[in-house]
Order: sequence, then structure tokens, then C-alpha cells
Amino acid sequence: MHPQIRWILSRQALIALLAAAIAGLAGGGHSALSALIGGLIGVLGNAGYVWRAMRLPSGSDPVRIYRAQAAGEAFKYAVTLGLFALVFMEYREVAALPLFLGFGSTIAIHWLALLKQR
Repeated sequence: MHPQIRWILSRQALIALLAAAIAGLAGGGHSALSALIGGLIGVLGNAGYVWRAMRLPSGSDPVRIYRAQAAGEAFKYAVTLGLFALVFMEYREVAALPLFLGFGSTIAIHWLALLKQR
């Protein structure tokens, strides 16, 4: 796995744990679990993107690269929406605000990684 991808996914996992700890202190157990689940949805969505989009042979032409990236994004959205649907169907005590804040925190890390210099 590329070092920058590993950096993004590991930081997303760490921020998910931090969000869960903060939510737990502020709102209790269900808030902590909801924030952790939201963060994990973000991590798993990005991991799905990496799995699908980065399966390219070296020296691929630009059209294949574009199609792989588009397929990765589509897969990421499918995974993300599917996991949110599963959470809302199965976890009746979900705290929506911590769930979405946990998810949003992982997205913020993704965008901050674009600013990170090598």
C-alpha cells in the first residue's frame, strides 16, 4: 500500500477513536459508539475506494485511470450509503449527531491529507 494511503487511513482511524472518546465524555456510551461507527464508515468507504480504484497495472492509459477512479468513487459511495442504511436499520439507539460528526471528521482528515507535503 502506498505510504500516503496508509497515512490517510491510519489518521482517519485515529480521529474516529478521538471523536468517540469526546462523544463518550459529552454524551455517554451510545454517543461514543455512534461516533465510532460514523468514523468507521468513513474509513471503510475510503478503504473501499482504495481497493477498487487502485487496482491498475503500471503504465495504464489515462482513460483507464479515469474509469478506475470513477469506479472507486462509485464503490465508495455505495459502501458508505449501505453502511449508513445498515446502522439506521439495526442500531435503534444511534445518536445521529455524533454519528455524522464521526463520519465528517474522517472526511476532514482526507482533505487535510491533500495539503500534506511529502
